[in-house]
Amino acid sequence: MKKLSDIELFRAFRSRNYTYYFFGRAISQFGTWMQRTAVVWVVYSLTHSSFFTGVAICAEVLPSALFSIPGGVMADRYNRYKIIKVTQILSMIQAVLLATLILTGHVIIWAILVLSIILGIINAFDVSARQAFVHDVVANQADLPNAVSLTTSTASLAMLLGPAAAGLVLHAFGAPVCFLLNAASFAGVFISVVLMKLPNKAPHKKDKNVLAEFAEGFTYLAKTPKLFMMILMLAIISLLVSPFNTVLPVFADVIFKGDSSTYGYINSFIGTGGVICTIYLASRKAGAPLKIIMLLSTILLGLGLIFFSQVKYFPLSMFFAVITGFGSMATFAVCNVVVQSECDPKMRGRIIGILLMAVFGMTPLGSLVVGTVSQYVGAPTTVLCQGIICLVIALCFAKFLLQPSTKPNLNDTLVKETNELLEENFE
Repeated sequence: MKKLSDIELFRAFRSRNYTYYFFGRAISQFGTWMQRTAVVWVVYSLTHSSFFTGVAICAEVLPSALFSIPGGVMADRYNRYKIIKVTQILSMIQAVLLATLILTGHVIIWAILVLSIILGIINAFDVSARQAFVHDVVANQADLPNAVSLTTSTASLAMLLGPAAAGLVLHAFGAPVCFLLNAASFAGVFISVVLMKLPNKAPHKKDKNVLAEFAEGFTYLAKTPKLFMMILMLAIISLLVSPFNTVLPVFADVIFKGDSSTYGYINSFIGTGGVICTIYLASRKAGAPLKIIMLLSTILLGLGLIFFSQVKYFPLSMFFAVITGFGSMATFAVCNVVVQSECDPKMRGRIIGILLMAVFGMTPLGSLVVGTVSQYVGAPTTVLCQGIICLVIALCFAKFLLQPSTKPNLNDTLVKETNELLEENFE
């Protein structure tokens, strides 16, 4: 009987450790999206303000940006296996505290924001370690691009299923159940990591301080124009376009005359587009023109937002939500694949930290701007402008993205280097 790993789309599952990692991460991110959806809806229900919705998003994401570089340095310096176990325990405690806050009737905005800030700090170290950890759990480094794409797919699946489940749970049982389910989901990653059998690695030399290693990451990025331009483009998109989700509660409540379930459905259709995107990226052949995919995805994102903002018929609007989700996921996923595949293995944690800072740093600032602007011009006009801006970004970076690669196949270089590192670790 043919195994799942025999299918080209799932070839990374040939690695036993990666299989554990994939399913553990999928469970955890499902819970994360349930909590994230519940927090935004609770804040909006209390304030009926898109500005405070932006503040809630900012409270979780901005700390992740501020601490992403230290998180990346730690991912390069210390045992990622241990870092992940610690962050899962801390995240579980945060979710339980959030549920307790609501169950005891102490629904105070500032308390929710403080707990969101704490989670953001935890995520800065957790995400950097987990992203870099993919390379530790893939046995055959030729499967690495597929593994990165499949790992990204867990976020898409979670974005699809998490908000939909959160909408139903919010309507039937309330926000505390969403938070408790999220707390339970962190056991998925913890158990999967415990089940792994990893080689003993010699600790990295720590003859430099954190600031010196921090600077090394930016120096390396400045000398690698392709990575720099990809991250710069993603940073601009994260600032001006990605925060469209700030006003989604307004669409659910005001535009479509719905409730928490409607909000969950909108997020799920966006997640559906993300799932389609990751299946496409995971199934692509080696040597696929990633920069052209980045350009087309940015255009698709812009068009999706423009039509989503103007269509008032819910079923048709959800079609454009799917297109938006595809474009939104593709911009991050392609940049992530390029960074992870073409970065020097010794610099990977720090460059991933910079990538996360570009996303987590810009998105919360954009959320505040989008929330504020929508208070004056309305949610539809705000999202329309974001779609137009996205098309302008695609035009500005088109020359870079259409340039043919003049370098040799860096995936082959990556395979050679990482296999050499694996041989050293297993000796």
